[in-house]
Amino acid sequence: MKKQLLLSLLILGVAFAYAQETYETKSDIFYRSEQDKKDAYIDERCRLDLYYPKSVEKFPTIVWFHGGGITGGNKHLPERLMNQEVAIVAVNYRLSPKVKAPAYIEDAAAATAWVFNHIEEFGGDQDKIFVSGHSAGGYLATMVGLDKSYLEKHDIDANRIAGLIPFSGHTITHFTIRGERGIKGTQPIVDEYAPLFHVRKDAPPLLLITGDRELEMLGRYEENAYLMRMMRVVGHQDTRLFEMDGYGHGMTEPAYPLLLNEVDRILDSKGQ
Repeated sequence: MKKQLLLSLLILGVAFAYAQETYETKSDIFYRSEQDKKDAYIDERCRLDLYYPKSVEKFPTIVWFHGGGITGGNKHLPERLMNQEVAIVAVNYRLSPKVKAPAYIEDAAAATAWVFNHIEEFGGDQDKIFVSGHSAGGYLATMVGLDKSYLEKHDIDANRIAGLIPFSGHTITHFTIRGERGIKGTQPIVDEYAPLFHVRKDAPPLLLITGDRELEMLGRYEENAYLMRMMRVVGHQDTRLFEMDGYGHGMTEPAYPLLLNEVDRILDSKGQ
């Protein structure tokens, strides 16, 4: 029994050491142009953390935008996504009311562009970049992926994104943007700041994940269901909606495996 216990501890120790040796984190990388550093708030907020596997060639990357209603929150590396042979890019972006729309969407696009332009320097693959996030982060992920104009400013085609996997994101115009305009939160708006405004047939694969419709933020499931329906109406062939029964808005932990499964599904469908 003692020998078995010692062997188990040895195996665990080797596994832990291997994980420690083969993953590296680069923190607070500035993702805007150097001239933007003249703005103190851009210099403070426009930074990302990169966690990547050093021993995996051409690894996939998940760009992760934090939630917080576009008025709060900070970048973090989701623990459940670590040690999965994928890179994670955790992004900070400017917040309202210090800035107004579209500044934070532009930040999200700049961070995504940074990944396209630099991930191969760390061993990643430009063709395996997935964009995700929770709540406000899910909204930003969907805006960057559906409204092609934001990435076009960086000479990147949004269709190069391998997959969009937003968690419980607004698909109408975000309530913070409505608040910036003096519009009450119960008044739905669909304009250029709404993912629904940009439905298109040729978008990347889209997996929409929400909490239970009765436990979620009011209307959040229904918004995503409508986006799914309209994407299918325009002929998009790979839009799906997953409702997390029994979970409310904070449904990230049980949803992370769905994100990883979606990455595998898309890469397998491409033979990658």
